[in-house]
Amino acid sequence: MLNEPSKYEINDSIYIYIYIYRYHKTNRLARKIKNVNKHVLCYKNIFEKKNISKKLKLRIKNTIIDKTLKYASENGTLTTRDGKQLNIFERKVCRRILGPVYDNEKENWRILTNKEIYANVKNPTIIETIRLNRLCWFVHVQRKEENRILKRVLYMNLVTTRMRGRPRNRWQDEVREGGRIVGGEGWQGKVHNREEWKKLLRTARNCCILHRPME
Repeated sequence: MLNEPSKYEINDSIYIYIYIYRYHKTNRLARKIKNVNKHVLCYKNIFEKKNISKKLKLRIKNTIIDKTLKYASENGTLTTRDGKQLNIFERKVCRRILGPVYDNEKENWRILTNKEIYANVKNPTIIETIRLNRLCWFVHVQRKEENRILKRVLYMNLVTTRMRGRPRNRWQDEVREGGRIVGGEGWQGKVHNREEWKKLLRTARNCCILHRPME
């Protein structure tokens, strides 16, 4: 008969599992950025050509690069470190597309600052689009019947205890924060009105309400 594991062995195994999960999640984002960077190098000649408009280059970026980074991102959370990595990579691609600018005061060429990049690129950032996609997925599940598996899993309460340290930001916490920014305090009552909710999302996308650059 096998001996039952002690309380300390169980806790150690839980900590090891959480460490492996967080390590795998961080490496997964790093691998995704590394793979997308290969696409950027493939389109390097197109991004550096002067006879191609910047508008077309940005459209290529939005179609190929951004969609790869945003794939399956609506069902996960983003830490501050993840957001910083995504913003740094996005600004790196935008600097390659927009090119340097001439500084009349110093009489030399320089790269664009972060504020100048966000002013030139009118489209929502990757972080902003991920937050919007997360809201769209939540509303999609919210409109389902009560007996559907997706909705039952969303509101399922797991009987467990919190680990040591500061509580990590949960998926529902980020959804509530984005929902309050887009629709105000009573935003959950507006999700069943499709036209009103589409109008709120369109306004948030066009006015960059969810824009939160992480330096």
